[in-house]
Amino acid sequence: MKTTYIKSIVLMVSVFLASSCKDLTEVNKNPNGVDPTSANPNLVLSTVLTETGKQFVSLNYDQIIGGVMQHTQKDGWSGEHNDYDWGQTNSWSGWYAILTNNQYVYDRAVELNYTLQQGVALVMKSMIFGLITDLWGNAPYSAALKASEGGSANTFPAFDSQEDIYTGILADLDKANTLLSKTKAEYNSTIATPDVYYAGDPAKWRKLANSLALRYYMRISDKKPEVAKAGIEKIVGNATQYPIMNVAGDDATMGFAGNSSADSWPANTRDDASESNYRRIKMCNTLVKAMLGVNDPRLGVWANKVQIPLVVDPALAANTDVIKNGKRYLSPDKVKGIPIDTNQNYVGLPVSLLSGASYNMSPTAAQGADNPHVSWLNTMYKAPKGDLLKARLMSAAEVHFILAEAAQKGWAAGDAETHYKAAIQASFTAWGLASSYAAYVAQPNVAYNKTQKQIIEQKWIASWTAASEAWFDYKRTGYPVLQTGPQGKRTVLPVRFYYMLDERNLNKANADDAINKLESTTYSAADGKNSAWSKPWVIQGAGKPW
Repeated sequence: MKTTYIKSIVLMVSVFLASSCKDLTEVNKNPNGVDPTSANPNLVLSTVLTETGKQFVSLNYDQIIGGVMQHTQKDGWSGEHNDYDWGQTNSWSGWYAILTNNQYVYDRAVELNYTLQQGVALVMKSMIFGLITDLWGNAPYSAALKASEGGSANTFPAFDSQEDIYTGILADLDKANTLLSKTKAEYNSTIATPDVYYAGDPAKWRKLANSLALRYYMRISDKKPEVAKAGIEKIVGNATQYPIMNVAGDDATMGFAGNSSADSWPANTRDDASESNYRRIKMCNTLVKAMLGVNDPRLGVWANKVQIPLVVDPALAANTDVIKNGKRYLSPDKVKGIPIDTNQNYVGLPVSLLSGASYNMSPTAAQGADNPHVSWLNTMYKAPKGDLLKARLMSAAEVHFILAEAAQKGWAAGDAETHYKAAIQASFTAWGLASSYAAYVAQPNVAYNKTQKQIIEQKWIASWTAASEAWFDYKRTGYPVLQTGPQGKRTVLPVRFYYMLDERNLNKANADDAINKLESTTYSAADGKNSAWSKPWVIQGAGKPW
């Protein structure tokens, strides 16, 4: 038995060694894994789309940009959101991770001759690189996403200029327009299952491609006006070859599954019994007052009314402070020297306010407090999902506002007033208010007045939960005219994100070169050139926004 046992062990070892020497890669294969050399690109495309949607809405809703553009303010943990105190930690790593996956989708689609996936991947590449350069300025582009190829130039990529990035984006979108020009039945592949934006409809992806081109032509309109004018007129002048978004049904949106925190609307209360993430985000009074000034019914969709309005009554005896019939009645001496807002319906937090949790006679100064005297966001924003809870990546409203502005400049882009009205109508329809549109635009202070200012202000309102686009318009035009508050890091709004510390340390030479190409301003001196108040190429020399 002992001899037999030893022979058995020797045989087992011999078999193991033989198999090991044959091919270690076969032994180490994960039987449950996906081989990237043979995988269907749709498996990764779904991740590209969902991660883009989640990061986009988070950036614009519960993180920084909603505060920058004064749609919202936080009454607790507010430094980044309200005051632009970003600590030079703004990271683009998440966006480049999506771009890496997207590049895989494109490369596999080329191998398989899947032109539908190629077109979609180019659209996503353009959208994300556009967002990166809009947020930071110069960035790795032509040499990016090549680290797997090895070599110093691929591991530590050079930064392309904003001008070259926009040029590359527009070229890719033109190519995508061609790739997406066939009917659904003509493609040898489908994307219906992974496509959480358009359910596999190539016609809608084609409209998104050309609409994004309009976005970026307008972005460079002050720096390269002839290029922008020719590009927009080319698209508008040939609707058959260059279809664009026209109605709300064309919007590039992504709903949320709502099964877990990972696939739910950000700041929902699923795993937050105290509702602190929901409660600390309040309406900003800049947006509230602008919407009240034009009787905008979208305010009621986005915000709750004040739970207990304030009433200051001179007829009351001194030292009166009483809640009666759902209102809080105060004698004038109780509010002397205290800034308050007595609007009976909607009250927003002022910008960059010290002790925002105490504003408007709040009964408690706790962060994320249950302040009944300011407007909270609509109760729907507690939910993990809902019909209106969507990442809104681009909309027909934005497209019509772009064309209204182009026409207002005198370019051949159609009638400015028609586009202006169509933009508002598309926004109202997207938010379930189609029946309120006619009365809204009939108001004298909403009727088209032929100014860029009015177009951009209405576009800013319509960019709720997608405020990054409003920020990029603000940098280019100076509209809407926004002021900072007492706690703001500077006395004017910032115009870019800082290059993050990791990039400056690990890719120092290229990051330093990009930083040196920024334009220093009066407001960037305290930071040095890598400042949120240094100007990137697209707004250098323009005198905008300040």
